[in-house]
Amino acid sequence: MANPAIKTDRLGGALRRYSDLFLGLGVIGLLVTLVTPMPPWMLDLMLAANMTAGVLLLMVTMNARSSTELSTFPTILLFSTLCRLGLNVASTRLILSGGEAGSVISAFGEYVGGDNLAVGLVVFLILIIIQFVVITKGSGRISEVAARFVLDAMPGKQMAIDADLNAGLIDSEEAKRRRVEIGAEAEFYGAMDGASKFVRGDAIAGLIITALNLVGGVTIGTMAGMGIGDAVDTYSKLTIGDGLVSQIPALFISTAAGVLVTKDTGESSLGPKLLGQIGGRPKATLIAAGTMFMIGLLPGMPKLPFFLLATVLAVLWNSTRQAAAQAEQMAAKQPEPEVDPKAREEEEVSELLRVDRVGLEIGYRLIPLVDDKAGGGILDHVAQLRRRFALRHGVVLPPVRIKDNIKLPPRTYRLTIGGQEVAGGEIHPGRFLAMDSGGASGKLQGDQTVDPAFGLPAWWIDENRRDEAEVMGYTVIDPTSVLVTHLSETLRDTLGELLTRDDVKDLVEAAKEVSPSVVAELIPDKMSYGDVQQVLRNLLAEDVPIRNMSAILEALADNIGRSKDVDTLTELVRQRLARALCEQHGSAGGTVRAITLDPDVELRLAAAVGATDSDAAPVNPAWLQSLMVQVGEQIAQATQAGLDVVLLVRSNVRRFVGELVRSSLPKVAVLSYNEVIPARAVETVAVVKMED
Repeated sequence: MANPAIKTDRLGGALRRYSDLFLGLGVIGLLVTLVTPMPPWMLDLMLAANMTAGVLLLMVTMNARSSTELSTFPTILLFSTLCRLGLNVASTRLILSGGEAGSVISAFGEYVGGDNLAVGLVVFLILIIIQFVVITKGSGRISEVAARFVLDAMPGKQMAIDADLNAGLIDSEEAKRRRVEIGAEAEFYGAMDGASKFVRGDAIAGLIITALNLVGGVTIGTMAGMGIGDAVDTYSKLTIGDGLVSQIPALFISTAAGVLVTKDTGESSLGPKLLGQIGGRPKATLIAAGTMFMIGLLPGMPKLPFFLLATVLAVLWNSTRQAAAQAEQMAAKQPEPEVDPKAREEEEVSELLRVDRVGLEIGYRLIPLVDDKAGGGILDHVAQLRRRFALRHGVVLPPVRIKDNIKLPPRTYRLTIGGQEVAGGEIHPGRFLAMDSGGASGKLQGDQTVDPAFGLPAWWIDENRRDEAEVMGYTVIDPTSVLVTHLSETLRDTLGELLTRDDVKDLVEAAKEVSPSVVAELIPDKMSYGDVQQVLRNLLAEDVPIRNMSAILEALADNIGRSKDVDTLTELVRQRLARALCEQHGSAGGTVRAITLDPDVELRLAAAVGATDSDAAPVNPAWLQSLMVQVGEQIAQATQAGLDVVLLVRSNVRRFVGELVRSSLPKVAVLSYNEVIPARAVETVAVVKMED
């Protein structure tokens, strides 16, 4: 004999597999009822099913823990409205054509109408008013307001998720899940705002159909030879029954819609919440019991119902009071979980060994700048900073852990990489930093300082002098932007240090989806992750983006047979990324403006690094220092003229010159002639010469 549980499982699986088919057939069947006559027995079955669906949906809604659990409810409202309209059309056709509409409608009409048809009509109209004016209008208004507030709160919720992600409180999967929940909530309330109009329209249509049934039925019955009294009696009862069997399920569903949009989010359904929040307050219950007892003592009042209710409330008060007292006693007797001192000590020691890859420590006066309610706090800026580094450099920054340090002065901060301080500064909350980038005129009243990010002269000024400073040509920055800019420049200079082998593995795995053959050819047979990491670190140290990992790995695979030297491979990769370098350092028209070295200077440099057998004069530290001074002067002149320039040299000395420039002019890019070939044009701004 077959197991009934197995048959049930098979039926449930079949329903899931063919749910789309069943749904499509059901919708088509609803549309067919609008134009096809329906026998009375089938109408009885459909009306009973409609009422069952209304009760079921109301119960499901009351047991849901949150509104988004029933994300399909707006669609259900549409289908239920369409179903009721189809049944209204079918019942109207039967009523007007034959004077009967099945057992369900007749039974409702006889039960409610009885001997007094006016009572039945009044009951029907009351149901219409309750649904149309009270429930439908209220739930529609709540849906509208909820949708508006949810949409207004979405940016703040998104920034809160980004802040938690940047602070390391959640991982990327949790952030993705929360973003999906926010989107689903906004979509639900937006859809409910529009779907509530279905219920409102259904109530209006029910009222109109009822009037048509009554007037049309009496008219047709009279024309068929019935007496006016018999026609009114027959068609009034049928009309009342038809209206009730359609509006009662509609009332269930509109109530379910109102319950759903007013439900809060929690771990339990509506019943336990109501019992816990209303019945769990003994004082309120006792006051209500006393009030009912006093009302029963008033002259002329029936004492039995008020005394009975007061007794019930008193019993409820006593039971809830005892339950609350027992809960407090159990909570007081509940022993604290024993923690092994050794385990606690090991946990504390392990926490001490943890080192943050990127950290920001701040004094207590800077704590309000971390999470600004207006969306301009340090956390919001850090989230934007991570996106900018990913787009610009192709590197995902590790989370920046922000914490207060009481040992620091109140207005100071320090930036740490791997637990070690790499930069720091002091900012003044409530004031602005006016920075002189070279074109300012006049003196400001304020505290003189130096911009921590670029080392330019600056002044801390009050907010009321901001307009004055801008008119004088100063660049005015708020304190949060000063700190974040310093953080950005520091991370940019140390980006190579932040790149770990795990980061490289993630980058290679991402490139594997695009260029699987290149990755398979190169790693691990020819190069390890450590070798690739050294090349990428060299590129990042000179501000070369590594977004195009496929091109980088392909260049390594093509040249690993020629040389295994990491620095040489880096130069060959740079040449492969020449187009990206030209785009990065070129003007809007694609022109690269460059400062070049005199051929004699390049020859002496090439001889110094062994790149040529020339007998050029040797170089010494003083000569190299003088060369960097000359390069710095030419670059300063070009910068003052508003030009973005690079230092252009031969490929055989580019690495050597790049190391010299990084030590004295860290913001200057050094390119080789092989790296500017894709540029539209190369404009020489100046030539650096050295006099012996």
